[in-house]
Amino acid sequence: MNKKFNIKKYLDALSEPNRLAILSFLKNGEKCACEIHPKLKLPQNLSSHHLKVLKNLSLLKSRREGIKIFYSRNEKIIKNYQLELTKIII
Repeated sequence: MNKKFNIKKYLDALSEPNRLAILSFLKNGEKCACEIHPKLKLPQNLSSHHLKVLKNLSLLKSRREGIKIFYSRNEKIIKNYQLELTKIII
């Protein structure tokens, strides 16, 4: 297995329903953090925690524009995790 991808951490992150909801919400493109927490009906600090976990695994990219932070899915990394997982399961 490629050491670059920690499948256990990936699966642990995805086992949390709010993180799956964030990844699903971002399927349609980049969103401001200020759009994410209301959509998930979570307090801002809790949605920030989930965003940080996903970003630490490189599943999300972020960029700052003034005081706003915009998040998007890192499709290349997501695809790589999918391929690694497929190698294990299939």
